[in-house]
Amino acid sequence: MELTTCLWFDGRAREAANFYTSIFPGSEIADHWIAPTDTPGNKQGDEVVVNFKIFGQNFIGLNGGPQFPHSEAISFQIPCADQAEVDNYWEILTSDGGQESQCGWLKDKFGVSWQVTPTEMGAYLGGADAEGRQRATQAMLAMKKIDLAVMKKAYEGE
Repeated sequence: MELTTCLWFDGRAREAANFYTSIFPGSEIADHWIAPTDTPGNKQGDEVVVNFKIFGQNFIGLNGGPQFPHSEAISFQIPCADQAEVDNYWEILTSDGGQESQCGWLKDKFGVSWQVTPTEMGAYLGGADAEGRQRATQAMLAMKKIDLAVMKKAYEGE
């Protein structure tokens, strides 16, 4: 059994699905559902649902209308292998109307929240050196996009 995440969009589900599947590996558009009749949020013939995968995980893009915008209460974490991957995803997801936030968080142009976090960051936030962890955490709290070199220096007390 698998969970499927449903993302509610105001008429931009296809655009979002195309955007996400173009940037993440293991991604593809699957199929869609066209309204056979008028529904509360769509007219007959409108594309209501776009099914797609990101990193092999199932998603539904629902063209549900403006009633329920995205919020930071839900976010998707991207485990990045290195700083180059962080920089790449950060640039793509904040482009064309995306917004930077704090500590590796951002909103993309659709209002969906993401955490762009390098796996190496865990070594500094959860390392054996308690004072190093505190310094690395303080460094992270001052960041928007995560900078591994700065976190490493903070952890090592440089």
